Amino acid sequence: MFPGAQGYDRAITVFSPDGRLYQVEYAMETVRRGSLALGIKHKEGTILAVDEKLSKLQTPGITQKLFQVDDHIGVAAAGYIPDARVQVDQARVIAQSNRLIYDQPVDLETLARKLADSSQQFTQYAGVRPFGVSLIICGVDRSGSHLWKTDPSGNYVAYDATAIGSGSEQVIELFEKKYNEDLSFEDAILLAIESLISINEDDDKLSSIKISIVDHETKTLRYLNKEEIKKYYDKLDFGLTKAN
Repeated sequence: MFPGAQGYDRAITVFSPDGRLYQVEYAMETVRRGSLALGIKHKEGTILAVDEKLSKLQTPGITQKLFQVDDHIGVAAAGYIPDARVQVDQARVIAQSNRLIYDQPVDLETLARKLADSSQQFTQYAGVRPFGVSLIICGVDRSGSHLWKTDPSGNYVAYDATAIGSGSEQVIELFEKKYNEDLSFEDAILLAIESLISINEDDDKLSSIKISIVDHETKTLRYLNKEEIKKYYDKLDFGLTKAN
C-alpha cells in the first residue's frame, strides 16, 4: 500500500485528503511493472514494438501484446493484458461501427478518445476497478500518421514516440536523444530494436522482439517476421550511426 493511503485505497470513488485516487495509482503501477511496449511515428508510417518473452513450451508466433484493431490501426499494451483484450475488443467494435455508419475508417484520435472515456468511467463508479493497462495506438488515417497513448486514469495524449511498461523511462530518454521527425522507416525500426535490447538483460535479446508496422502508402498493418527483424538487428551498428 502506498504511504499515507490510510484506507482511502479501499474504494475507487473516494479521494484521499491530498486529492489522490489510490486505486488509479495502483493501476498505473501495474502498467509500470508490465513488459516494455513502444511506438514510433516516422515519415513513412508508424511502428509498434514489444518485448514479449516466451516460455520454452509456449507456441511461438502468437503475440499477446500486439493487436490489430482495423486494417490501418495497431495497438500495443503494457500492464494487465486481459484488460487489454477487453479494450481492444471495444476498439474493434468502434472501428467496425464507424465503417458501417460513416463508410470510412475511424480516425485515430476518435478511437483513442473513446477508449480513454471508457477507462475514465471505471475510475468513478463503485463496484468496479480501473483498467490495469496502458495502450499505445498507432496507425495511418486520412490526416496522416498518428500515435496516441491511453492510461488507466482515462487520459490520452498524442506522441511522436513513446514507451510504456518496465524500462519505459530509460527508453523515453533514448527517444529524446535520438528521435527526429525525419526518421526513415529503417532508422525507426533500428531505434525501436535498440530501445528494446537496451532494457533486455537476457542473452538471447532477439527472440522476444515483436514488431508491427503501418505503412503510410498502403495504410495497412502487417507484422514483421523473424527473418526481417533479424535483418534489421544485424544492421544495428550501422543504424545507430545513421540515426545520430
